Amino acid sequence: MNHNMRLEIFTMVISEEWSTYRDDDVEKANFVKSKLLNDNSWDKVSYIIDFTRPIYDMIRFCDTDKPCLHLVYEMWDSMIERVKFEIYKKEEREMSDFSVFYDVVYEILVARWAKNNTPLHCLAHSLNPSEAWLTEDSTRISPHKDGEISTERMKCCRRLFPSTEDHTKVMIEYALFSTKSGPFEDLTCILEISTMEPKLWWANFGAHTPYLQTLAFKLLGQPSSSSCAERNWSTYSFIHSLKRNKLTTSRAEDLVYIHNNLRLLSRNTQDYQDEKTKQWDVGGHEGDI
Repeated sequence: MNHNMRLEIFTMVISEEWSTYRDDDVEKANFVKSKLLNDNSWDKVSYIIDFTRPIYDMIRFCDTDKPCLHLVYEMWDSMIERVKFEIYKKEEREMSDFSVFYDVVYEILVARWAKNNTPLHCLAHSLNPSEAWLTEDSTRISPHKDGEISTERMKCCRRLFPSTEDHTKVMIEYALFSTKSGPFEDLTCILEISTMEPKLWWANFGAHTPYLQTLAFKLLGQPSSSSCAERNWSTYSFIHSLKRNKLTTSRAEDLVYIHNNLRLLSRNTQDYQDEKTKQWDVGGHEGDI
């Protein structure tokens, strides 16, 4: 929570208008006011925001129609590490120590990941060139050396390529890719990993592995959520409601188009630039609608 938001809340409870709200339930109003004016309460709020921010950031990033399916697996690991860092910083512990609170949070996050994780996440992660050839970070390993990822990737490939011949070809192509062999030995191919988008990288250097290249084009261009499409339908439902059910289909579609364009234009307003209304823009100023 930034300083301006906190200041606005302070202003609310010390204003003369607060007494008009207080009359409804004096006891509850006094309790709320005492909490909002208490520094210890704000310290707790700040702590909660600090260790939940990584979770929120990941959800918000994935809640766009940007191609990010191949980023989810690594983002999840990074998010857990960031949560751990914030909790341990607050508890003043070494990262190798045991924390009861973090252990509870960790179990909740892992349970959620186990529920949402699919073989496609692992396959997309495996086809991300920047992840496949990790060498600079000793705390991370390449997807083909990770047992869980390899198992899920194989499971996905068996379903996508039921033919024994096709499945064997895919396995051979992935072996070449993951070990920098054959067509992937080229120096330009290796150097461009850090400068080129994954999908573009496959377009340039994946011609000799057609099965993998086809998979990469499909998976590396996929969003991880259907929320943006659902928001369009929500807008359509808002416009074409029971009270306005006589609208023609084309008319309703035009209104949805106008509504979304007005949202884009609102990002140029001063209130949006000052972040007064930016927080309500779920897709984010860089996200497509």
